[in-house]
Amino acid sequence: MYAGAKAMFYALSRSALLKRLASKYGMRSRESFARRFIAGETVEEAIEASRAVQAQGLLLTLDYLGESVRTAEEADAATREYLRLLDVIVASGIECNISLKLTQLGAGIDRATCVDNIRRILEPAGRHGFFVRIDMENSPWTQLTLDIFETLWQQQYRQLGIALQAALYRTEQDVRRMNELGARVRLVKGAYKEPESVAYQRKSDVDAAFVRLMRLLLDAGDYPAIATHDPAMIDATKAYAQERGLASDQFEFQMLYGIRRDLQASLVSKGYKMRLYIPFGRQWFPYFMRRLGERPANLGFVIRGILRER
Repeated sequence: MYAGAKAMFYALSRSALLKRLASKYGMRSRESFARRFIAGETVEEAIEASRAVQAQGLLLTLDYLGESVRTAEEADAATREYLRLLDVIVASGIECNISLKLTQLGAGIDRATCVDNIRRILEPAGRHGFFVRIDMENSPWTQLTLDIFETLWQQQYRQLGIALQAALYRTEQDVRRMNELGARVRLVKGAYKEPESVAYQRKSDVDAAFVRLMRLLLDAGDYPAIATHDPAMIDATKAYAQERGLASDQFEFQMLYGIRRDLQASLVSKGYKMRLYIPFGRQWFPYFMRRLGERPANLGFVIRGILRER
C-alpha cells in the first residue's frame, strides 16, 4: 500500500488533464482546495501566510516551488525570484529560513551553472542572516546534490544545510558524512517513488530507518531537524532526546504547511521548537501531488474541492 500510493500519485502528477483542472481551480479563491497545502502563488501571499503562522509561535521555512528547469534562462529566472524573495522577507521583518531545489537552479543543465546560481543566493542570504536548506530530490539527483553541497561547504558557505531521505538505503552513510562535516541535516522519510534497488518499499522499513537515522543525528548532529507528521516517529524522537538528556532547543521538529496542525500546536505547547515548511509559487502541482501520495485520504478532499469550484 505504501509504495503503491506513491506510484499512483506519481502517475497522477503527470496527467495533463488533472494538471489543467488543478491549475484552473486549485488557487482560484482563498478557500480553494490547494491552499490547504500551498501558501499561494506569489511571494506576497507567502509572506501573509507566514505572518499568521509566526503568530502561533512557529518557526518558518519558505520554499519557492519549482524543479527540473530545462534552460539556463529558466534557472536564471528562478534565481532572480529567490533574490526578490530575500528582499521581500527583509522588508517584511519576519524571521525565516529558505529552501531550494537544485534542479530549479540548473543542476540538470550543468553543475557550474547550478553552483553559480546558488552562490548568487547565498551571498545576500549570508549578509542578511538567512539559513538556506537544500532540499533532496529523487534518487538520480542524490549524489550530485551532495557533491554540490560539499563544494559550497568547502567554500565556507556555512549557513547551509541539506535534507536527507530515510527511505534510501544509502542515507546512513550520508548522515554520518554530514555529522562529520558538522552540517545541519533535515531528516525526512522521502516523498518520491523510488525503485526497490535504492529504497525501502515497506512503510515499516522506512520507519525503522528513520528512527536509526534520527538517533545518529541526535547523537552527533548539529542541531538536526526531524521532519515528520508521524506521531510514532515524534514520540520516538522525544523519548530518545530525553534518554540522551538533550534539551528541547538542541533540535527541532519540522512539518509541512497545512498538515497535522494539531500536532504542531501540541509540540509548541510542550516547549519544542517547531518549524513549518511553507511552499508557494505557480509551479505547485508536482509538490501538491507528492503530499497526497503521503496521505491518500486527502484525495477525496481534493476531488470535492475541484467539483465545488467548477
